[in-house]
Amino acid sequence: MPVRLTNYFLRTLREDPSDAEVTSHKLLVRAGYIRRQAPGVFAWLPLGLRVKEKVERIIREEMAAAGAHEVHFPALLPKEPYEATGRWEEYGDGIFRLQDRKGADYLLAPTHEEVFTLTVKDLYSSYKDLPLSIYQIQDKYRDEARPRAGLLRGREFTMKDAYSFDHTDAGLDASYQAQRDAYERIFARLGLEYVIVQADAGAMGGSRSEEFLHPTPVGEDTFVRSEGGYAANVEAFTTVVPDALPTEGLPDAVVLDSPNTPTIATLVDLANAEYPRPDGRDWTAADTLKNVVLALVQPDGSRELVIVGLPGDREVDDKRVEVAFAPAEVEPATEADFAAHPGLVKGYIGPWSPDGAVLGAESATGIRYLLDPRVVDGTEWITGANLDQKHVFGLVAGRDFTADGTIEAASVREGDPAPDGSGPVHLARGMEIGHVFQLGRKYADALGLKVLDENGKLVTVTMGSYGIGVTRILAIIAEEHNDEKGLAWPASIAPFDVHVVATGKDPAVFEAAEGVVADLEASGCDVLFDDRPKLSPGVKFADAELIGVPKIVIVGRGVADGVVEVWDRASGERTTVPLAEVVPAVRG
Repeated sequence: MPVRLTNYFLRTLREDPSDAEVTSHKLLVRAGYIRRQAPGVFAWLPLGLRVKEKVERIIREEMAAAGAHEVHFPALLPKEPYEATGRWEEYGDGIFRLQDRKGADYLLAPTHEEVFTLTVKDLYSSYKDLPLSIYQIQDKYRDEARPRAGLLRGREFTMKDAYSFDHTDAGLDASYQAQRDAYERIFARLGLEYVIVQADAGAMGGSRSEEFLHPTPVGEDTFVRSEGGYAANVEAFTTVVPDALPTEGLPDAVVLDSPNTPTIATLVDLANAEYPRPDGRDWTAADTLKNVVLALVQPDGSRELVIVGLPGDREVDDKRVEVAFAPAEVEPATEADFAAHPGLVKGYIGPWSPDGAVLGAESATGIRYLLDPRVVDGTEWITGANLDQKHVFGLVAGRDFTADGTIEAASVREGDPAPDGSGPVHLARGMEIGHVFQLGRKYADALGLKVLDENGKLVTVTMGSYGIGVTRILAIIAEEHNDEKGLAWPASIAPFDVHVVATGKDPAVFEAAEGVVADLEASGCDVLFDDRPKLSPGVKFADAELIGVPKIVIVGRGVADGVVEVWDRASGERTTVPLAEVVPAVRG
């Protein structure tokens, strides 16, 4: 039976919702696919559910082809499994926690590694049961601080998460590759461009981690790629470390007056005006060592200061420091932090001072000092002297100061060398649509998942985890497939195959439209029929273009001449065809 708009639960809007920032959010709400319930939380209406089901069907077919079996776990889960793996604390404020009437702790699952692991532990005990791959399509919950962009970054979202279980590392490699291949088939069927990049595993843990990113200007992730094939998100990018330089024969460092130079720009200007280089070259920001004080807030609420030293022509990248210091939250040091550490002279901080003190764990400040990998032994710097209105010139790394370690915290720039030697990298924006991990034995160790191997010996199972953002994919496709009039779904996931619109008031038109609908249905088409009476053709056309079904058939005045009009929503092409040829025109 066709879906008739006279009794379909659908209302379209002519104006964009006031809180919508991106095109997909605007159009999905206006076209009646979703409705906002709270920040980052949406209700799914009939049109939206039809598209979502089409995306899920493709995923299920490819998961079956990869040998995975579908299960379904609850979203409401007890605290104890997550406590055993340490993630109850690691997630901090990022998850929704609640208690039942007896005071027992629960959470709305942000991901399900723990319960998958425990279920396999409960049911399987031998290597003969493995390999095993199981998956679910389930809603997840994360307490995003700034939910935005509609379905692209929400607090409730639908995800396909799969898990593989093997008793050998070779088995994990094979399971990982099977899932990775399935992802490539899924995204090809969905018509989504993707780039596979090296990624940081984050709170998931594990040894190998790759993201499938869809390049898009509205993407929240920055990734890099080289002409030679290297690709990584900025969190996983590793700096090419220059060779150390000799320190012998370098002049001693000297402290010089530098009034009113709390920034790198003011420092460079003063250095060129008052202390020109002997070789005649201008000082640049790259000659300076910037020292940034950060506060790390651990999941237990404890607070620690850390200082990051990096070349002055680089900025601290928020995502890179989040990864470097996870699970702690990272924020700038406050005035209270500086007041509590009078040894830090704001605006003039450096790793060395004339009295011989250095920053770091062994210094009087007691603050960890971490350096960018580019600051190698033998490099010379202008940096703060830890004295008000003074900087030190010619400070040599390895001779005058050392650090407690290195850190990948600096921003990645266009043209930086790829770590694999494949050339300079280019920066692009992307949105994560899938992520595959080799978890290894992290969760199996924590939860005691072991099986008997071929020799009757208990061995710990090794695991993989594989996620696809179902609702995010739907939004990305909407973001890519639209025009000024509305959505234009690709046929693979469109809510209907064809949208038949009967116009005017002539009963003969509606009778002819009924015949067209019947013929299309008989041919196997899924039909949306706009049979609403007393609406102007303009309103119906506007709704059809907004909803975005791939083919639109207009049944109107041409019926008297035995013809109808077939629109291709994506291309905008309109063709007049005889009534008898509607089906081949639509299906062709």
